[in-house]
Amino acid sequence: MDPANGSAGTELDDAAEWRTRAPGGTEYSWLRAVPGGTGTTLLALRLSRSDAAEAAQAALRSLRNAHPVLRGRLRTSPSGPTLAFPNPAPPPAPPLPLAPLPAPDSAPDFHALLEHELNRNPWADPASSDDAPVLFATLYELPPATGGAALFVRIHTVACDRSAANALVRELVALLAGGEEGGERADPEDAAAEAGLEERIPQRDTWKPFWARGLDMVGYSINGLRTSTLPYVETGTERSTQMLRLGLGHDETTRLLDACKENGVRLCSAMAAATMLAARQSKQLESGQQETYSIVTLINCRKFLEPPLDDRNVGFFYSAVTNTHTIHGEEGLWELAKRCHDSYTSAKNNKKHLTDISDLNFLMCRAIEAPQLTTAGALRTALVSVFEEPEVADVAEVQSKAGVEDCVCCATVHGIGPSIGVFDSIKDGKLDWTCMYPSPLHSRKQVQEIFDMVKQILQYAAAAEENFEDCT
Repeated sequence: MDPANGSAGTELDDAAEWRTRAPGGTEYSWLRAVPGGTGTTLLALRLSRSDAAEAAQAALRSLRNAHPVLRGRLRTSPSGPTLAFPNPAPPPAPPLPLAPLPAPDSAPDFHALLEHELNRNPWADPASSDDAPVLFATLYELPPATGGAALFVRIHTVACDRSAANALVRELVALLAGGEEGGERADPEDAAAEAGLEERIPQRDTWKPFWARGLDMVGYSINGLRTSTLPYVETGTERSTQMLRLGLGHDETTRLLDACKENGVRLCSAMAAATMLAARQSKQLESGQQETYSIVTLINCRKFLEPPLDDRNVGFFYSAVTNTHTIHGEEGLWELAKRCHDSYTSAKNNKKHLTDISDLNFLMCRAIEAPQLTTAGALRTALVSVFEEPEVADVAEVQSKAGVEDCVCCATVHGIGPSIGVFDSIKDGKLDWTCMYPSPLHSRKQVQEIFDMVKQILQYAAAAEENFEDCT
């Protein structure tokens, strides 16, 4: 393993016995997607403490003891990929060597370092991917002007979805603060080592007639070809994932959440609607000219499984609902948000988040194999992806105790994926959106202008009279 990729705990190879299993359908899709640039999950923490290396090393060791799946490996063989995990009750994880590295000249601050780490992809290297760890960690010293350190933990999405990532960050911060949340419990969890998502869904919730499956596949394919995304700035070049952050204050957040509740929609639907309105407005189309956009709503399936899991069970247990919406630009935010909400809620009530998993996995793999099946070969599957539920936590006190100034959970999207991937959280009552996009397919200026409009639309709609619909 290339040391430049960060610490991966390879000492474990000869110290533990392994159990292996074939990946499930969703896991196989991620094994195909990650080498192309989509699906590197990143936990990023900015630290102010002087003992950052020692504290981070101890916290990560405790975290990997509590979640043996994080010590797993991705193996390839002539018969196909295999997931390998330590046997139950493995010996304690060896410490990860975390000697602080100087920040490269090209990444002088935390944001630039985050993007730098986000786009380091050890799973894309054929020479290193035959027996690759699922986790890499790197610690940087920040320049004297800012001080402190930055800890980055990259995890293959096959082993860590968004809810698990946020749960891991909460545990990591608690451990850095001197607590024992999850780190030293006597019951390490390894649900993902036992079975993947599809094997855990009750059979009654996955059955669909063959003819219906065929119709849905055709529908997904046609909708994918007729929908619009953001204009492409530069195609046919090597891509990376870049990030923008969008935030609202406490009072603005309260007003927006109250307005969502009054209008009978979730926050994700308001965000999707505002993004569609902003995208159309950015194109300066003629009045009444229609555009059709695809929205992906990502759903945490843990509670639908048998037995149910919780967010502490690391692994990938999400599914997606894809809906298309045709707009003419004269809709109000709440009108369009209600359409978004009703569409994905209807699909979810019909269990399409469970019955259509294999269909979407198949189409995802086909697009990876043949990018020309997507518009301009750009591998964009939607205008925006949103999560059904935001991550909600009060973090100020424990982060202060842990010496954590900032933390971000996000993932790469520059392989197959949406034009914009939104990771939302409500921290101490304030909304924080982390917006990921593929560059140079889309430019920072382009996406910044979109999200300036998104923020304005949401603020204006939340503060407007109840019956006032012109939010754009």
